[in-house]
Amino acid sequence: MTLKSLPDNCTNPIAALAFDYGTQRIGVAFGQSITGTARAVTVIKARDGIPDWERVQQLLDEWKPDLCVVGLPFNLDGSESDLLNRAIKFANRLNGRFEIPCFGMDERLSSKAAMERVVEDNNAKKHPAIDDVAAQIILENWFAEFARKANQPA
Repeated sequence: MTLKSLPDNCTNPIAALAFDYGTQRIGVAFGQSITGTARAVTVIKARDGIPDWERVQQLLDEWKPDLCVVGLPFNLDGSESDLLNRAIKFANRLNGRFEIPCFGMDERLSSKAAMERVVEDNNAKKHPAIDDVAAQIILENWFAEFARKANQPA
């Protein structure tokens, strides 16, 4: 099972909703490609990896993204993790339920980077779940790849 990492055309500006998929919590972030920035939005509770699909619909309605990006949890050595196929299934379900294009982004070390960012900002007590910050980092990294592809000669 695979998931494309980028759209064929990366020249048009886009807005995206990103998901840091987990079996208990799913972090969500929103951003846009013009500045390549993203912001943490929320953390959705999940039951064995299944989110509250109504809440996902509300987020899509509120933020109106052009596409979604789902973090792909590879192992540190690049091999497939147990959670990888479930994250891809989640992306495929997003696409099937809401008819929105979904892309994948390698998320190795995003949770560690999210923890460091939260601690650095002195928000560890106010921000106990880091999943939305991890989604923000995933989306920022994805926008960097998007911009790189947009700037490649045709």
